[in-house]
Amino acid sequence: MKHASDHAAVTVRPFDIAHRDVLRIALPMMIAYLSSPLVGLVATGVIGQLRDESLIGGVALSTVIFDVIFVTFNFLRGATTGFTAQALGAGDRREEQRMLASGLIIAIVAGLALLLLQKPIGALGLAAMGAEGKVAEAAATYFAWRVWSAPFVLFNFVVFGWIIGRGDALWGMILQTLLNALNAGLSVHWVLGLGWGVAGVAAASLVAEAVTALAGLYLIWAKTDRTAWNLPDLTAFRRAFSVNGDMMIRSFALLIGLSFFTRQSGMLGIEVLAANTILLRFYFFGVAFLDGVATAAEQLAGRAVGARYRPAFDRAVGLTTVWGFVFAGLVALCLFVAGDWVIGITAPSESVSALAHAYLPYVAALPIFGIVAFQMDGVYIGATWSRQMRNLMVASLVIYFAAWAILQPVFGNDGLWIALILFQSARSVAFRLMLPRLADRTFSTVRQ
Repeated sequence: MKHASDHAAVTVRPFDIAHRDVLRIALPMMIAYLSSPLVGLVATGVIGQLRDESLIGGVALSTVIFDVIFVTFNFLRGATTGFTAQALGAGDRREEQRMLASGLIIAIVAGLALLLLQKPIGALGLAAMGAEGKVAEAAATYFAWRVWSAPFVLFNFVVFGWIIGRGDALWGMILQTLLNALNAGLSVHWVLGLGWGVAGVAAASLVAEAVTALAGLYLIWAKTDRTAWNLPDLTAFRRAFSVNGDMMIRSFALLIGLSFFTRQSGMLGIEVLAANTILLRFYFFGVAFLDGVATAAEQLAGRAVGARYRPAFDRAVGLTTVWGFVFAGLVALCLFVAGDWVIGITAPSESVSALAHAYLPYVAALPIFGIVAFQMDGVYIGATWSRQMRNLMVASLVIYFAAWAILQPVFGNDGLWIALILFQSARSVAFRLMLPRLADRTFSTVRQ
């Protein structure tokens, strides 16, 4: 069977993109994504109510391990989005479902492998994060419970990527909101209501992911064409692994940067670690909102590539740039204005609260410096320009480490935050400068 790319040079499927098309995807996904960092804030808040900084530090360090694991595998979502959007643009339903099947198979196998390797992964992760004493005990407890969610998390990545690629933003919002509402509600009940402590937060994540996976399975059954299913062949797996491998390295590089930030925060003391953890959760709240724009860029750019229609691609880039800066400005303002309130309800002590207030301006500035990076992530994912994503992300990470090595010894935690801003800025500049050349090459065989 031919892929869309096999006959892309002769098949052009024109379509228009307007502001409403961007907002139709971006706004529901903003609502959906906003619930994700709320879970982190709720988890930090309920653990903070226990008035033990070591518990906050333990959950923070163990969460980094899962961030590294799960966000490394987040390529399953991105690649599935790109494949699905391109198949939609090409009008190839069989290709859409074949790539969905290959993603689900990879997710299930990888999830089971993580369960089999949980002991060495946990030991290595805690050692790498430098956990000791009560912090290490809390981190180990959290890890032991949450690791069982791995197969469900990876399955949900694929399902969510498929839904986004289809442009079903409303269903994406429903699925993501189900996941996060269950997670937050169970965290509050099991920690504050039943007194399960750190284990209650981790178990809430496990149950929420499992329930969401069942809902996703139902959506697959309801929305796919049973006559168009066929098992993925070696070509499909080769295509999936090629793009997924590049995106895995890209995601891993991003997580190295964020994990390194958390680790270096811990090196500056437990109070700095607690303050930076609160601020990072606050920042992730803003990033999640802006990811709605990135999602619109993924779907619309991917659909244009599949349709082989350059005007729609250029229009998608232009409109998502405009809306990206509009929403980035709003996010920066909200982060700055609401910072006092969030810090007040999550900080476990006055000293941690004072530190978080001192570094709040850096968090408010990050969305402005990073919005083009978020938007370009969406465009590159939709176009499946995975090799370029990988290379540019690694180069940006090198710039980040160089900035840290110079700035933190001189400016302490201020230097650490400035290095993070430079990391996001380097991504924004590099991805945007590479875009015209990649677009010219992708559409070079098409006569508009």
